[in-house]
Amino acid sequence: MSDKMPISTRVKLSAMMFLQFMMFAVFWAQLAPYITSSGWDSVKFWMLSTMPLGAIASPLIGMVADRFFNSEKVLAFSNVVCGIMLFMAGRVAVTSTNGVDVFIYLLIAMIFYMPSWGLTAAIAMNNSPAEQFPQIRVFGSIGWVASVLFSVVGLKVFGKQIDGTNIPFYCGAAASIAAAAVALMLPETPPPAKGQKMSAVDALGLKAFSLMKEKNFAVFILVSFVAMIPFNIHFVFLGDFLAAKGFKLLTFTTYIGQAAEILLMLLVTVCLRKFGVKWSIVAGLAALVVRYGAYYLGAGDMVSAIYIGILVHGIIFGFFIVGGQVYVGKVAPPEMQAQAQGFYGLVMFGLGSFLGTFVNNRMINFYTERTDAGVLQGSWDKVWLVSMGISIAMLIVMVIFFNPKCDKETAEA
Repeated sequence: MSDKMPISTRVKLSAMMFLQFMMFAVFWAQLAPYITSSGWDSVKFWMLSTMPLGAIASPLIGMVADRFFNSEKVLAFSNVVCGIMLFMAGRVAVTSTNGVDVFIYLLIAMIFYMPSWGLTAAIAMNNSPAEQFPQIRVFGSIGWVASVLFSVVGLKVFGKQIDGTNIPFYCGAAASIAAAAVALMLPETPPPAKGQKMSAVDALGLKAFSLMKEKNFAVFILVSFVAMIPFNIHFVFLGDFLAAKGFKLLTFTTYIGQAAEILLMLLVTVCLRKFGVKWSIVAGLAALVVRYGAYYLGAGDMVSAIYIGILVHGIIFGFFIVGGQVYVGKVAPPEMQAQAQGFYGLVMFGLGSFLGTFVNNRMINFYTERTDAGVLQGSWDKVWLVSMGISIAMLIVMVIFFNPKCDKETAEA
């Protein structure tokens, strides 16, 4: 594909990313503290697992986009369903006594939302060079940070703090409908495998598993899966840690990392071309080690170190997660792009995140306890030490065993 793409295409793809991540970010960061303060302890693990459970549908919906319907239409439909479910979650949250009804609506929302991470990547890389994907994906980070504006408007215009309430669900619903409208304006991305013979494996969206036959891809998937344990604890439970350290503006503080990500994401394209996929992903894993070293210090008296752990988020997400998406896009055949991205989403944000939520929830419950005010206090330093140890192990494995062929081919070219 040519390195040039029409400005109108770049704008549409950027708008897609902006809204797709805004609609999730506006309610997710404050979800853990909201569940804790609402007393829904019995469903907290499952409610925080709706994201990984939803990602399980990613290969299946990727298969639908690869074989039956245009990817942009699948994305639009998914966003409409997600918006309706978030609206219903917000509606029942105010009267829910145990959170089970909120969990059900949120689970359905995530079943249709989580595959969109793979779909948007496939749509973007189908309409632009793979190396330029980070320049488009950065608008997802901008949308993530911009979701804070909902809190600012709520406080300044309506005099109401929306963090810790059901209102973020409504905000997510509104952004979902807007994202659906933008999806219908995207460049047509027809199913590349339409009309081809389909097996039972294809029907379940599992054909991308065949990529595991290649050693480097298998190593990449294994490391990505395990690394989601430490990655997940920041993504899901950081709000609890910040509340324990006395922070008030949880969403704002968390999203400082996404603000830094906007600048760092622009470096990913340069690093991919100069250093290749391997060392870009290694840089992201190294930043993961730095994050939990900083949180370990922050759990003690060096509270300012917490900001270092938050600020390196851009390196972690940009080089490790987005770099991984670029690698998948390079090694997957054209007729399997959406499924391959869906498979990556399943491993990372489905199985990996589910395992991470389970392990981290058990670990946090072991080392901390809830006070009468609903705040988790205890040995957070031990929590971060375990997270750092897992990150170091995965960094070493990636350095030694991951030597992708696409890097060698690029270097030879």
